[in-house]
Amino acid sequence: MSHTAHIPSHRKPRRSASKMALRAGVTGGVLSTLAVAGASGAASAAEPVTQTIELPTLTTDLSSQVAQSADATQQAAANYQLQAERDEAFANAAKQAKKDQATAEKKAEAKKKAEAAAKAKAEREAAEQASSRSSVRTTLSTASTNAVAPASGSVGGVLSFLQSQVGDAYVMGGTGPNSWDCSGLVQAAFKQAGVDLPRTSQEQSTAGTSIPLSSIQAGDILYWGGAGSAYHVGVYIGNGQYLDAANPSKGVVIQDLSGYPASGAVRVL
Repeated sequence: MSHTAHIPSHRKPRRSASKMALRAGVTGGVLSTLAVAGASGAASAAEPVTQTIELPTLTTDLSSQVAQSADATQQAAANYQLQAERDEAFANAAKQAKKDQATAEKKAEAKKKAEAAAKAKAEREAAEQASSRSSVRTTLSTASTNAVAPASGSVGGVLSFLQSQVGDAYVMGGTGPNSWDCSGLVQAAFKQAGVDLPRTSQEQSTAGTSIPLSSIQAGDILYWGGAGSAYHVGVYIGNGQYLDAANPSKGVVIQDLSGYPASGAVRVL
């Protein structure tokens, strides 16, 4: 007999595997049945589900490309507008230039015609003046021939010189060869005879010997105004006529003494 006493075990006896399996099966079946029933009830009670589709989000690179494309399109539109404005400006400038050229051509043509007309007029006037001067010189030559002159030939030289100046212009202060004032012409004429007269009409009115107007001869100097203060001089050429540089409108001419009587006379030859 063993020294170890048999002590009964207090543990519950293990259930058999078959019993545990049966119990697990029953429990699982019940739970499965409840789960199916709950799901079915929930499905029948819930509202219909609406499906939402989420659009893809633009990436940073794609957004940059879109922005660049928009900028390029805007710049292209601005360039087209600028080019259109330039084309319009060029067209307007071309039209204006064409118009200005036509106007300039018309003005040039009008100016050319005016110049041609002025030239023709000047030529006619020159021809008329030449004809008039020739006629006056012929008259002066006849008057000189008929004039009562001293025996000295020096007077003839004075009268010949004066005759050659008829038709020249009157210019204040003029001393020749193609324009004169009254005293400048008288001084130049007597220089042909070797007589040096003073330059002004005041001085010439007292040069030489004073004579009465009733005794004047061809070659005597006539003056208008007082002796020593005369304002005009000329030379008597005979037959009641004298030659002088009259004024800007007449120039060097022959005039009748009766139409413009002198104030006095002096003789130097």
